[in-house]
Amino acid sequence: MTTSSIVFPDLSYLVRPRSIAVVGASDKPGSIGYWVLHNLVEASDFGGDIYPVNPKRELIGGITCYPGVEQLPVAADVALIVIPATGVLEALEQCASKGILFVIVFTSGFGESGEEGLKQQQRMREIAEQSGMRIYGPNCPGFVNLADNIGMTLSPAFAADQTSGPLGIATQGGGLGRNLIQASSRGARSAMWASLGNSADLSVADFIHHLSTEDEVKVIIALLEGVDDGSRLIAALNAAAAVRKPVVAMKIGQSEYGEKAVQSHTSSMAVSGEINSVVFEQYGVIEAHDMDELIDVAWLLTRAAPPVNPKIAVFGSSGGALALAADMVGTAGLELSEFTDETLATLGRVLPGFASIVNPVDTTASVISDIDLFQQSLLAVANDPNVDVILAPMPLDYGDHSLKSSEMVVATQKLTSIPIIPVWMSDSRGEGYQVLTEAGFGVTSSLSKTLLALRRWADYGQWRATEDEFPAPSALALSAPAASAVLSDVSTERKAKNWLAEQGIVVPQSAIVTTETEARSVSEQFDGPLVMKIESADIAHKSDVGGVIVGVHGSDAVAAAREQILAAVATNCPDAHIGGVLIEEMVPDDGVEMIVGVHRDPVYGHMLTVGLGGIYVEIFQDVQRGLLPLDEHRVRAMLAKLKSLPLLTGVRGRPACDIDGLVKLLLSVSDLITAYGDHIDEIELNPVRVRPIGSAGHTVAILDALIVPRVSQ
Repeated sequence: MTTSSIVFPDLSYLVRPRSIAVVGASDKPGSIGYWVLHNLVEASDFGGDIYPVNPKRELIGGITCYPGVEQLPVAADVALIVIPATGVLEALEQCASKGILFVIVFTSGFGESGEEGLKQQQRMREIAEQSGMRIYGPNCPGFVNLADNIGMTLSPAFAADQTSGPLGIATQGGGLGRNLIQASSRGARSAMWASLGNSADLSVADFIHHLSTEDEVKVIIALLEGVDDGSRLIAALNAAAAVRKPVVAMKIGQSEYGEKAVQSHTSSMAVSGEINSVVFEQYGVIEAHDMDELIDVAWLLTRAAPPVNPKIAVFGSSGGALALAADMVGTAGLELSEFTDETLATLGRVLPGFASIVNPVDTTASVISDIDLFQQSLLAVANDPNVDVILAPMPLDYGDHSLKSSEMVVATQKLTSIPIIPVWMSDSRGEGYQVLTEAGFGVTSSLSKTLLALRRWADYGQWRATEDEFPAPSALALSAPAASAVLSDVSTERKAKNWLAEQGIVVPQSAIVTTETEARSVSEQFDGPLVMKIESADIAHKSDVGGVIVGVHGSDAVAAAREQILAAVATNCPDAHIGGVLIEEMVPDDGVEMIVGVHRDPVYGHMLTVGLGGIYVEIFQDVQRGLLPLDEHRVRAMLAKLKSLPLLTGVRGRPACDIDGLVKLLLSVSDLITAYGDHIDEIELNPVRVRPIGSAGHTVAILDALIVPRVSQ
């Protein structure tokens, strides 16, 4: 099946419930039950019905309390469970019987706590599947709807978070999620935050999908610790891309240390950082690597849609800061704007003669005595048709002058759609800083981080334009394994190549011989030099055991090579089953050896790898990967990123190799996985010799092939 067949739940009554039950509500100050109820009653603008559930109380805060879920007068849209872990499963079953639509389980002590906790968490999933009630959590801080000021959360800090904006946040962890919410202190505000903890049922993917439907949300932030269902995540990313809502994401677990920490924290399956980055890049996700970057990039995307190649103006009053900023623009691979003659004339008229009116614009300290010059010149730059964004470094807090400059930035921004990005570089946070944050600039404090955000912003603009022109093919979802008998016997190199040939992929001419007489006879059928290899399903790397001899000429040499190979293998692999010796035409050594491989990732499915092959694979590790299926545009984009590409295109007098033929092979392999993916775990074609264009014979030759079928489970 494809990701288009994945159905996401309607979360409308979870996000905006009409009624809420609090199972474990308490009037004991400081308890979780107290804070959950307090946030709903005192700190939220929730207008629906609230039903505290506690068998030891008749009233809590003047609200009627019910002894159990069964006694509730109605089936609430949402139940918030804040009781100890030992009673959670029973409470869930009661909620399901009552007909409650959604349950948020705050309680910890499940999948993150060991084998017994995992069993209980699995039972949660079963309850959800059997009843249709959806479960959020466990081990989570709850859900916050800042757009409507509804806090279904245990956090004592909720009352301080009540500023709404265009960011939608979906995380697994709670502490880092609240870190993102509190970026409102510098003007980067959020509409909603889902922190899903262990994700026994509902997942981050479900909320990415839902946030893509929320009008208030313009950009989605996702913070992932683990991914259990890659196809579901991809379907959610596609949903966001379809409505042109950028997703900025960070996957924790880029190193071995990080992966281990993630597993102990959420019990989710940790996906290698490299594979995750491939998926993110392929589906337009802007990948961040720390919390500041998440906010900086996401907030910039809320302010303006990036053009394909944005031109940047640098503006300010400090020559040193401006020079540093301009230098960083170049280092980031971005481009400074070239002002029109009209803009230069306006700046020359407004600013004193000793000011710099070319990009970067240095107003000098002259604006201290006449602050109006600051706004006049800034507006002139913003009105230039060659300017897409203005970078305004502010290296120091200069008291009243900084305050007035900030006010001018705010006033100018109201007059233009070009985003002005003030960078408050000083550790002194004066009134000017407060003016910018209150105006919603999401103020950054580092030039390097700001330029990184601009780079990510520009990259998204490039991806968006490319995606509009070349839509990505639908990703394959993992499907149930089928019997490997559907796939032909591919247990040896010869059998694998025969199967590839049956699928229309060209392989070198070859034959299997089991006797000296056969070897001599077969050798006479070939004109040029030969390669001879051991044929055995038990030996994957034949050269390591003396099972390969190249450049063999004539029947006598063939007979001697056969005996040499058999003797070496008998010594090095005495227990291997031998099916004979493979005799194959030798492809001229006049090209570039590449690797073409496929492996099944347990989370995302089949990934294709292409890069410098042969003996250089492990040495240089110059490869690119893509999630299958792939189209020609994506394949060529992968090849373009290889450091070894000049070897293929021709460098220092070398002839150009058949890149088109290599592209055709990669697309054929992608098609094989589309047709046979349920039955294949791995394909390794290494080396694949890509020869000069116009060479005699095949210009793309598969020299070795290994196919690993998927074993039925």
